[in-house]
Amino acid sequence: MARSDSLLRLHSKLKAKRDELRDTLSQEIELGQRPRDVGDIGDDALDDNEKELNSQLVAFESRELAQVERALAMIREGRYGDCDICHKKIPIARLNALPFTPFCVKCQEKIELSGQHPSEYDSDWEHAYEYEGRMNQSEITIADLDQ
Repeated sequence: MARSDSLLRLHSKLKAKRDELRDTLSQEIELGQRPRDVGDIGDDALDDNEKELNSQLVAFESRELAQVERALAMIREGRYGDCDICHKKIPIARLNALPFTPFCVKCQEKIELSGQHPSEYDSDWEHAYEYEGRMNQSEITIADLDQ
């Protein structure tokens, strides 16, 4: 199977995951907004624990949704499947296992061993400039940035 066929399948998988996460999030948010029944102090403590757990689930699913939407944007831009750090192709097996990953296994290991948060790698200004340069033919100057 060609890489492009695999990417098309992954695109469908990502869209399905995005829709599933959106539905789940909307249900969990709606559930969290329901009024509480009046009860004793034990019921209040149980409700608070339930709300905290629900809040943590919403936060986790929101982060996952953002990663899925980022992967879909990368597909539209033609940059999906390239590691954000080393810019090598991410193997299809890894993308099948984790379709929204922005890193190859080697770079992911470096991130985990270094203890750095993956968002610290998002500030690759040189790469951003090169990408923007390919997308935009107009030149900018330092004076443009000072405005």
